[in-house]
Amino acid sequence: MSHTFLFLAQLGGAGGGGTTLLFLVALFAIMYFVMIRPQQKQLKEHRALLAALKKGDDVVTQGGVLGKIHAVTDKIVTLEVANGIRIRVLKNSIQGKSSVAEEAAPAATGKEEK
Repeated sequence: MSHTFLFLAQLGGAGGGGTTLLFLVALFAIMYFVMIRPQQKQLKEHRALLAALKKGDDVVTQGGVLGKIHAVTDKIVTLEVANGIRIRVLKNSIQGKSSVAEEAAPAATGKEEK
């Protein structure tokens, strides 16, 4: 009886070359559509955001600093974080445009309804 299982196991492994190659191709395709492609899309959107930055935009940095753009150069952005207080940050460290003022207004109206 054990010889039968051994024989069947050897038969199943004999055609494994093509199956293994097909499995690897399928695995790479899944990895591409699940990991690589979305990451490339996100990177493209971030580059477009950085290219579109202009004076007066409210932004947030990756460190969580909120500010209004005072000046933009090729690699450095000067943010005004308070009246008269400006900091320089790398343009790549800008995470996105800030919508804190837009989020605060509905929150304030929500509290008045209670």
